[in-house]
Amino acid sequence: MTGDTAPGRRRVGLDNYGLFPLDLSPMATLEWAAARGADGVAFSGLTPEWQARTGEDALKDLRAFAGACDMYLEWGGAQHIPRDMTTWARRDLFGVNEWAARGAAAVGASVVRSCSGGLMRWNAASPPTELLLRETASALRPQAPMLRDYGVTLAVETHFEFTSFELLRLFDMCGAEPGDWIGVCLDTMNLLTMIEDPVRASARLLPWVVSTHVKDGGVLPSPGGIVTFPAPIGEGVIDLRAIIRLLDDLPRAVHLSVEDHGGSFEVPIRDEEFLSRFPDVDRAELNAVLELARRSEAKADCRPVDRDAWPALCESRLAEDLAALRAMAGPRPAPAPAGAPEA
Repeated sequence: MTGDTAPGRRRVGLDNYGLFPLDLSPMATLEWAAARGADGVAFSGLTPEWQARTGEDALKDLRAFAGACDMYLEWGGAQHIPRDMTTWARRDLFGVNEWAARGAAAVGASVVRSCSGGLMRWNAASPPTELLLRETASALRPQAPMLRDYGVTLAVETHFEFTSFELLRLFDMCGAEPGDWIGVCLDTMNLLTMIEDPVRASARLLPWVVSTHVKDGGVLPSPGGIVTFPAPIGEGVIDLRAIIRLLDDLPRAVHLSVEDHGGSFEVPIRDEEFLSRFPDVDRAELNAVLELARRSEAKADCRPVDRDAWPALCESRLAEDLAALRAMAGPRPAPAPAGAPEA
């Protein structure tokens, strides 16, 4: 489950989530991306309506179109926490994830993104994170043979369920190794919301990264702590160039998929009880996030976009994001000759 390591142009595409307001079919999404020079699409999820309407023939058509245009495809729809994230009732995820893995295999994707929702820590009545980690490991371990049979890696997104520290513990509890059946979809902005410095967290998770949501972002002070939000590529305060350089050290090429959307997230770090729910975040990590807040304040154009305003902006902003990330990414460097000294 490793990719091409040859030098050349880094593959820059997009995640379909930002285009949800357009209610495009999967094929129309792929055509939209191709028309704007994207190298591929990560379908991290489909709306329930399009999921019901996307059968085997549609999946075959997606694969054929992507193959003809030399575009990559990644898939989604998987979950990892075996509970309903609203009622906390237990759920059996095997069928959900097998459906997602089957879809990934049908379109020729080796990655299927997993996301369960998150923001549990924002509600004190939620089950303890350590309990959810144990339950997640117990649910995922039996899925390893199925995922291997379909030739896909379950890419757990750095979303709002678990921090980078906790994901590493989860993988250890699963008895997993990098490059096998489970890995990480690295969302570079969501890390801010989990009170993590994006570059530090990316370095911690690096061996496990198999896909990306490349998303710039900002942080601003709020009465209760901070507000985090997406920003146009290159206009936020996340050092995306440093993260891309980290990805170049992997033994496989990882696609750079832009994700962008409106909205913002209140993170009440002034509340000591809330902050205690992130036991791995030390003072150095918190200070790094607060430094990004200072930089965001100094950038007048680094401000959140209301979710209600996103539908009118999504096409222009995603097209601009793609162009900005292509310019930022540049070519993939050639590996150093054997025995050559490090720079």
